[in-house]
Amino acid sequence: MERRHPRVAIAAETPARGGSRRHWYVAGFVALIAIAVFAPALQNDFVTWDDDRNFVTNAQYRGLGWTQLQWMWTTSHMGHYIPLTWMTFGLDYVLWGMEPAGYHLTNVLIHAANAVLAFFLILRLLSLSLPTAAPNDRALAASAAFGALVFAAHPLRVESVAWVTERRDVLCGLFCLATLLAYLRAQIAAERRWYRLSIGLYACALLSKSMAVPLSLVLLIIDAYPLRRIGGTVGWWSPVARRVYVEKMPFVLLAGTTSIVAFAALFSLDNAATLDDVGVVDRLALSAYGLAFYLWKTLLPIRLTPLYEAHAFLVSSALSAGVVVAITALAVTLRRRFPALIAVWVTYGVMLLPVLGIFQNGPQIAADRYTYLTTLSWTVLGCGAVAVGWRRWQGSPGRARIVAVGLIAVIAVLGALTWKQVHVWRDSETLWRHVVALDPGSAVGHSNLGAVLERDGKITAAIEEFQQALRINPRFAPPHRNWGNALVRQGRFAEAIEHYTAALRIDPDDADAHNNLGAALIQHAEPVEMLKSYFQLMAALSYDQEVGRISDRHAELAEAIEHFRQALRIRPDYAAAHANWGLALEKQGREHEAREHFEEARRLASVTAPPMRTWRRLGTTKQRRLPHFRSERRPATRWSADGAGIVRAAVLASRHDADHDDRGQSPQAGLACRARAPLGALARSA
Repeated sequence: MERRHPRVAIAAETPARGGSRRHWYVAGFVALIAIAVFAPALQNDFVTWDDDRNFVTNAQYRGLGWTQLQWMWTTSHMGHYIPLTWMTFGLDYVLWGMEPAGYHLTNVLIHAANAVLAFFLILRLLSLSLPTAAPNDRALAASAAFGALVFAAHPLRVESVAWVTERRDVLCGLFCLATLLAYLRAQIAAERRWYRLSIGLYACALLSKSMAVPLSLVLLIIDAYPLRRIGGTVGWWSPVARRVYVEKMPFVLLAGTTSIVAFAALFSLDNAATLDDVGVVDRLALSAYGLAFYLWKTLLPIRLTPLYEAHAFLVSSALSAGVVVAITALAVTLRRRFPALIAVWVTYGVMLLPVLGIFQNGPQIAADRYTYLTTLSWTVLGCGAVAVGWRRWQGSPGRARIVAVGLIAVIAVLGALTWKQVHVWRDSETLWRHVVALDPGSAVGHSNLGAVLERDGKITAAIEEFQQALRINPRFAPPHRNWGNALVRQGRFAEAIEHYTAALRIDPDDADAHNNLGAALIQHAEPVEMLKSYFQLMAALSYDQEVGRISDRHAELAEAIEHFRQALRIRPDYAAAHANWGLALEKQGREHEAREHFEEARRLASVTAPPMRTWRRLGTTKQRRLPHFRSERRPATRWSADGAGIVRAAVLASRHDADHDDRGQSPQAGLACRARAPLGALARSA
């Protein structure tokens, strides 16, 4: 490894001599504060914001056997390739089953470990950046502790820690912080084993979440400042600088490979905005807004919500652009006198690059979880200012005490806000009521709140939420689909079919609407006229199917089967469609084929089949014995049944089969029925 700049070599020794036992005591205190602040998360449930499809209805991750590991290392479930994250979830299942508290505990403990790593990273960077750093410098240790506590207790961390799905954030953060520490140690101690370790840790970070891709560029920024291995007197293309670039090749290759995999996984969802949807100018405006937004929320972390939609951002886009231009100009102007500012600003922008509007994905324009590591560079800068001020005021005990009290007050306020924000994630209804309270214009929020209310049997209140969602955005399909679900539960089949067809007019590739409408038509008491209008709609949507004269019940079932086939064309792993297809085949007397679809539904939904149960066939009193699926563990939805309380097999097989993605689409499931009149397509959402 090349010889380092002399100033770096002197400063590099400081952390080694000063890395006393006292630093570990401080790090332990930081970890305890992180755990205490997030303790309420242990009482939280899974929420219907990706948790349902990731855990409640997904049996593929449950365990660490060969079958589960094979799935974890090959899947891009919900648009993410995160095998290491899935392995931690598999371990959670081994330890806790489907108890949410165990999953939340793992998140909190990883976050506490990250707070410890953040303390040592800040301490290392301050010792490299500040001149005349003395051994066991209390100012550096106190400043690093303050920065680590800000990182650990800031309300912007809540989404990453209190939301089980975002395990990928905290786990990726763990490996990113470890990568930076190992890399710094490699340069300071000139030991190749630490360099190799940093490469391995970086690979683990990428396998936890692709958000780590920009870290390879951050290492170059650190080489420029504070290590000063490139730029300045060394130059940007000298032999020494070229060796630094070559040294980054393993990191770049890992980042490039991960980027390809990440884009392939993302595009598989068909969720990314095209240039026709969001033009170049709009993307630049969104990017400027994001850069300013996260700084503002870091300084004033209030009115935090899981969903920041794009309908209001243009009001402040010009102001955001002005802020970005001003900071950039200031950083460039002071690049020689104060190189830390431009290093922090560039690091901040590089780390945010994958989630800025340049790669717009879904309706959100920002998310609290994107700040987990991206704002840490500003924290380091603030800690440097605290350390400098602390040193200057050491001769004035009164001022030093005032500063100390002020810093403690900042941590106390942040901790109180975080404690409060953690409770927002208590359960699905609390979460979505919070969203619509902060943003009454959120169609996604109203639709998802209505879905939760419908799940809990509050049909009238749910329909009001769907109506509000459609008043806000009449071209939004999920409220129509969810409204249809609520009407089905009330037995109002004709109205439900109207809403399902309305959803299909808006989104012809809505697999849930296909499944739900097809199943409802099978069970409708007077299906013929409804089928005629439905088939006319399907013909208008240019689906390949024969729309002829409906002469008997067999024809109705055949047409319904076609729509289950369409649902499976759109989403091949849709358990509800298989379950409903099996029901239609059974009504045609094709029991062998029906059983195949029931078995496939059970395999996909991973439900168990208890002893045969009674099934009352439509229009007769004849009873039939069919498989009855039920949830393997914690039920995500509650089903009511009248009469004898008979619940159809495919109901639980299809619950929550689909999940809302980042566009806000809600999870939909499939078939439900009652003892006297089996009905189809009681879809679930949240």
